[in-house]
Amino acid sequence: MPDPVTADKAHCWHPFTPQDAWCDPKHDPLMIVRAEGVWLFDSDGKRYLDGNSSIWTNIHGHCRPEIAEAIAKQAATLDHSSYLGLGHPLASELAEKLVSYFPEKTLERVFFSDNGSTAVEVALKMSFQSRMQTGQGDRTRFIAFDNAYHGDTLGAASLGGVNRFFSRFRKLGFETEFVSSMNDLGSVDPSTVTAVVIEPLIQGVNQMRPWPEGMLAELRQWTEKHGIHLILDEVMTGFGRTGTMFACQRENVIPDFLCLAKGLTGGTLPLAATLTTGAVYDAFLGSPENAFYYGHSYTANPIGCAAALASLGIFEADQVFGRLPSKIDHLQSALRRLWAEDPNITDIRLCGLVAGIEYREGLGLGIVESARSHGLITRNILDTVVLMPPLSIIPEEIDFAINALRQTSIGIQ
Repeated sequence: MPDPVTADKAHCWHPFTPQDAWCDPKHDPLMIVRAEGVWLFDSDGKRYLDGNSSIWTNIHGHCRPEIAEAIAKQAATLDHSSYLGLGHPLASELAEKLVSYFPEKTLERVFFSDNGSTAVEVALKMSFQSRMQTGQGDRTRFIAFDNAYHGDTLGAASLGGVNRFFSRFRKLGFETEFVSSMNDLGSVDPSTVTAVVIEPLIQGVNQMRPWPEGMLAELRQWTEKHGIHLILDEVMTGFGRTGTMFACQRENVIPDFLCLAKGLTGGTLPLAATLTTGAVYDAFLGSPENAFYYGHSYTANPIGCAAALASLGIFEADQVFGRLPSKIDHLQSALRRLWAEDPNITDIRLCGLVAGIEYREGLGLGIVESARSHGLITRNILDTVVLMPPLSIIPEEIDFAINALRQTSIGIQ
């Protein structure tokens, strides 16, 4: 068997990674070989707390028996069948379950895809095409917010506000106007806008920056007033991260499109869903030319649907939302104590079990790299260190993560 590090450096290409540094002979990549609960284990047997839920995906801890058993059972029954011209019971059950989290006759239809980028891409194209087919052909523009990140497919990338990711692609994709706040919407011509796209309550890649309280409800009122679709990117914020199943529920907002991925399967398999209204769906009826000609080979993959249903079942079986408030309080109190005693920390931004810990300029990458020696794996966004553990984390494990950051920062001082 080839050495995995040698094979990696010879053949693999990692996302968002300067490959020169990765392939440097002095760099010894961490190889994760198994996981259990909130813990990851490397090839030497050392364990690490999964401090960013494996890029914001894991919900109930790794290798949950309920999800693993559902995956194994489904893999032995029906591994995959095309969703083009065919259906299968688990997709029907999952779609019905997802729309049940919202009042009847609001979000009624579910379009499955593969990941967060495609979930957003689906919403953008549905919004755009629906205008063409309902006599609103002048509505061709989108509104996004400064420093937004909504994915890397071409349509989603055109709404990206992070220049280092998207500046090369600015001339491609949808026409997008960027705003920084609700105040900026006053200078927008709403008659040419098809949709506004936003991550509700908190922006992720923008160093975990929460929106002002009540801003989402205000935005919903503005879109309704002007006949503009509201697309909520809940790829990160969905499935309990902010304290409710979906972030929009905290302000009683129901969008025209809800984009889901990451935590949909509990962090086990790629699966995404875009929920939308009956009004949008109806715009695609009437003739074959009106159909939504978009899809993926693994759309509504049965094994992914089985994992998603098992994950949603755990929310109820484990009474996750009854346990979350005390965990959120514990995390936020621990972080505030850390901030009070650590002069390297300049700000802490919090929303549910999502935290952005901002360190002095130039320290972010060093903090996350050094934290590994103290048993914590997470990621930085510039000088903001993300702490977003699985919802299954217990207070003692939260304290472990905080202490790892404390010890790391002491070492840097």
